[in-house]
Amino acid sequence: MTERTLVSQLHAREDGPVTVSGWVETVRDQKKVQFVILRDETGAVQLVNPATRPAEDGTEQDAAALALTDVISALATGTFLTVRGELKHDERVKLGGVEIKVGTLEIAAAANPETPIAADSSPDKRMDWRFLDLRQRRNNLIFRVQTTFEHALRTYWIERDYIEVHSPKLMASPSESNAELFALEYFNDQTAYLAQSPQFFKQMAQVAGFGKIFEIAPAFRADPSFTSRHATEFTSIDAEISWIDSHEDVARMQEELLQFAFQAVKDKHGEEIAQLFEVEVQVPTVPFPRIPLAEALEIVKSRGYEVPRTDGDLDPEGERQIAAYVQETYGHQFVFITDYHPEIRAFYHMRDEQTGLTKSYDLLFNGVEITTGAQREHRVDVLIEQAKEKGLDPEHLDFYLDFFRFGAPPHGGFGMGLARVLMLLLGESSIREVTYLFRGPTRLAP
Repeated sequence: MTERTLVSQLHAREDGPVTVSGWVETVRDQKKVQFVILRDETGAVQLVNPATRPAEDGTEQDAAALALTDVISALATGTFLTVRGELKHDERVKLGGVEIKVGTLEIAAAANPETPIAADSSPDKRMDWRFLDLRQRRNNLIFRVQTTFEHALRTYWIERDYIEVHSPKLMASPSESNAELFALEYFNDQTAYLAQSPQFFKQMAQVAGFGKIFEIAPAFRADPSFTSRHATEFTSIDAEISWIDSHEDVARMQEELLQFAFQAVKDKHGEEIAQLFEVEVQVPTVPFPRIPLAEALEIVKSRGYEVPRTDGDLDPEGERQIAAYVQETYGHQFVFITDYHPEIRAFYHMRDEQTGLTKSYDLLFNGVEITTGAQREHRVDVLIEQAKEKGLDPEHLDFYLDFFRFGAPPHGGFGMGLARVLMLLLGESSIREVTYLFRGPTRLAP
């Protein structure tokens, strides 16, 4: 490993010899002095070199100093290099109050002089050159926030004795329905499918007696949508718990989980998020508001918007309207929409014996759905009948139904889209901006 000091560590060091490595962000090549802004994964620092130019009268000069000046003059943005020099604290230096006088400079890899993207490049152009787009401090922060957020989720669960599972992403049959599936050739003339969700395997863990589980992993949907919140491959955050009384137990766990994770993000990155994204991280209070779907539709209608969907669910504008109502009424960014009709829910959602509605919810964050959660039906005879009602052939679900033929505890859980949460948390306009490498109907590279 190259022995180097990270930029974030420089302020705490005393003046003296130091080695830093990173890429060139800008070069200011003035007549008597050269400035280079060097950035690494933790920040940027100013390098300074007293420029040595060839003497007009032919006076002999320091060859090494001349060579260093020439090298710096020729540096292209994006060049990766290592500098050894003298660290000096100086409050006049706007960039961190420190600078490094260059002693030696070693180029690891030179960059092409013309950069293919600029600050005003289109999103598609930036995605074509994502590895360059990600060099921005702002974009770097997105994935530091993501790391902190996921670590907080895991911490919450592990401290409460959850088990982490890694379910397969190649399946012999659909995980939820025949729609939105990616099929691929498998061995012995078989067809395999990319998993839409870990739903069946989360439930299998409950039948296996695991009690409480979670998974953070990829999921795939062959959905030809071109919206700001859809992708064909995305990271799904899933949890499932046993011995619940209703979907309320799942909702309570999720709101506590999000409160814990948002606090972690605010504590570690709140100031930098405010600086770079102009967004204040708000840690949600619990409990989150709950509104039954039928009531939500009436509220939206009273605000002058009639949801055009014929299936009785909210559309994106309806979600924004109910979120505005919740913000005005409760001062809250989150709301659980509950009590969905079975026609617009999966066959495995349990139904309330009194109302006939499902024991399920959607969680909206700033007007966008980020989660579907529910109590699952664990009685095999009821599952079979509900599958038939949906037009599903129970024989094609045999491997799943077998889970429940040998005893199953009452259980439930949720699935949440990581990119949607990050998009809304940081106030971005699209999940493309907060996804490391986005996959959509027209994007398979880089």
